[in-house]
Amino acid sequence: MGLLFVMAGCNKNTAGPAAQSNKIRVGYIGITCEAPIFTAVEKGFFKEEGLDVELVKCEWSKYKDVLALGGFDITHHLIMYFLKPIEQGLDVKFTGGIHTGCLRVQASPTGPIKTVKDLRGKRIGVPGMGTPPFIFANRVLGANGIDASKEITWRVFPAGELGLALEKGEIDAIADSEPIGTLLLADGKVRNIADQAKDAPYKDEYCCAVIVNGKYLTKNPLAAAAATRALLKGAKWVEANPAAAARMSVEKKYLASNPELNTVAIANLRYIPSISGAEAAVNSAAAEMKIAGMLSPSTDVAALAKRAFVHLDGVTDEWLKDLYVESVPGGQLAPDHAARLAIELATMRGPFVVSSCCAPATIIR
Repeated sequence: MGLLFVMAGCNKNTAGPAAQSNKIRVGYIGITCEAPIFTAVEKGFFKEEGLDVELVKCEWSKYKDVLALGGFDITHHLIMYFLKPIEQGLDVKFTGGIHTGCLRVQASPTGPIKTVKDLRGKRIGVPGMGTPPFIFANRVLGANGIDASKEITWRVFPAGELGLALEKGEIDAIADSEPIGTLLLADGKVRNIADQAKDAPYKDEYCCAVIVNGKYLTKNPLAAAAATRALLKGAKWVEANPAAAARMSVEKKYLASNPELNTVAIANLRYIPSISGAEAAVNSAAAEMKIAGMLSPSTDVAALAKRAFVHLDGVTDEWLKDLYVESVPGGQLAPDHAARLAIELATMRGPFVVSSCCAPATIIR
C-alpha cells in the first residue's frame, strides 16, 4: 500500500516503463530551475543522444521517494535535499552539476541584523522544516558557530508570505529561494545576510545536480550517461539563452508563472554545468551539514560523498568545455532588465504566482 501511495504522486506524460537501454523517464515538478529539463526535451538533446525520453510529473513532497522506488530514472535536483536520505541508504547517485546559487537568508533593510552572527537568538521564517532554504540557513548558522537547534526559533510560513511576515514583525529574518529573494530585494523589503549566489564559500557551489536512480544506473549505464549529457547540454543552452528558456518554460506550460517573473528567477542562477564542481559541492555541503547537526556525528563525509557521486563514461569537464550550444536572437537578458523588473513589479496588482527554484508554485502576496 505504501508503494502505491507514493507512486500515485506522479502523472506520466506518455506510457511505458523504461524497459530498454534507450528509454529513460525524466522526473520534474514544474519549477523554474528545471529549465534544462524542458530545454533538453524541446531542443531534441535527448534524441541527439539516442534516447526515447518520457517526462514524469511529480509532487514535490514525494519526489525523493518516487525516484528511489523507480517511478522515474533521472532528474536534476538540489544536492542538500538528497544528502540526508543518501546517508540513510537512499540508492541514488549524482552525476553532474547543473547550476549554482538559488538560496538566501535575508532580513529587514532597516533592522539591526547585518551579519549572520546577528541572527543568534532570533526568529527565522522558512517555507518548511527540511526544505532547501532551511538546510542552507542551518549550514550558514553552523559555520558561524550558532546552534540552530537551540539558538534559533524557526517559524514556518508559506513561501510567498515570508516577506509579509518579516514586514509585520512576526519574524526577524527569512530563508528563501529564487525568485522570491530577488523580488523582495527589488521591492526594497529586505537586505541579504547570506547569499548562496555571491558569498564565499557558497558562490561557486552547485546547489542543483543531475541525480539518477541507482538501480537504473547499474542496469543502463550508457543511457544514464547519455541522459546526463542531454541535461548538461540543456543547462548550457539555458545559460546562453536565459530569456528564451524562461519564455519557453511558461509558453509550453511546463510551469505556472509568467515569462517576466520566470526570467527574473533564471537570471539569478548560473547554468554553467560542471562535473568536478558538482563533486566538490557534494563534499562541501555534506561537511557543513554535519557541522550543523543535519547529518549523523558518526558520518564519514568523504565516504558519503564518494558513495553519492559517480563518474560516467563520456561525461567530463573536457567534454563540457568543447560542447557548443547556439545563442538564439532575443534569448539573452535585455540591458535594461533590472528596470523592466521594477516596472513589472510596480504594475502588478494583487497576489501573483511565481515558480520558485526550491519550492512548488508559490503565491506572492
